[in-house]
Amino acid sequence: MTSTVRTRSGSGPGGSWETACAPPHPRLRPGVLSYRGIRLDLDGPRRRLETPIGVSTLLLGFEGPIRISRAGRAQLSLTSVCSGLATTPVMGEHDGRVAGIEVLLAPWAAFTLFGTPQHELADQAVDPDELPRPPGAAGAGGPARGVRGLTAALAALPSWPERFALLDDVLARWATAGAPTSSRVVRAWSELVRTAGAIPVPRLADEVGWSVRHLENRFRQQIGLGPKAAARVLRLQRARRLLASGHGPAGTAAACGYYDQAHLSGEFKAMTGCTPKEFAAARHAPVPAPGSDRVAGQATSLVLTSAAGRSADFSKTGTVRVNQAVPPAS
Repeated sequence: MTSTVRTRSGSGPGGSWETACAPPHPRLRPGVLSYRGIRLDLDGPRRRLETPIGVSTLLLGFEGPIRISRAGRAQLSLTSVCSGLATTPVMGEHDGRVAGIEVLLAPWAAFTLFGTPQHELADQAVDPDELPRPPGAAGAGGPARGVRGLTAALAALPSWPERFALLDDVLARWATAGAPTSSRVVRAWSELVRTAGAIPVPRLADEVGWSVRHLENRFRQQIGLGPKAAARVLRLQRARRLLASGHGPAGTAAACGYYDQAHLSGEFKAMTGCTPKEFAAARHAPVPAPGSDRVAGQATSLVLTSAAGRSADFSKTGTVRVNQAVPPAS
């Protein structure tokens, strides 16, 4: 059973909110990274820009659909969402009322749990019940087969600790029945994460005893992106964290292995839809409910519209233009 649950809640003119965070059971780690329960009851719509990060995501929604927009693709409306690694930003929007649990996964763990080649989920958001082989929750006391049955069972429980305990049990069954992951892929991915994408791909292949071509093929199957593209994501993830913590762009570019500041800016714009300056400014603007980052200690998300009057445009090219509106009088 999940041991430690940290809850926060609040209310104000913009509405009420509650979050609950917990680590998965040790038997699920390091593949299952974290649980975060959320319940929002805001008085207006909310939009979040999610930037590429080195995790896969399973959102188990209890209430309220999420409208998901990605440049050049039709908008989706989903209550539960499964998404793989991405190299482009995505916009999520809801009407103010939403509840569910977000499960963060190492991408190789998503391969095991869902039995789906991860390149099919890269830069994608899908209904997890529509995956080619949705996992069953077999076992005494388990919820109905598939994710829809699991979310119904989670929503019916009275507390976050009980929900997280059920998740521990169900995901452990899925992992036992799921597709095995290559230990060399896990090792290579762990080294790529440890170095924040700085290790050269040929060296990474040598360390696990594969050719570069074979490493690329296995990464596409079990990680979703090739090692070079995955390294881009992890390198920019570190750069966002450094910039958000007050480091200058020139020093950040040098620390993260970019050729120069212009190289950093170009990658930042391509993968987040905004400039480093726009991202930093939006990160410091107030919001009525916590704009929690998806990965603890990382600058992953921007709240772009809320009851406080913040807004943004998301163009067909993926460019985000952040505007600061005057908050309504209290």
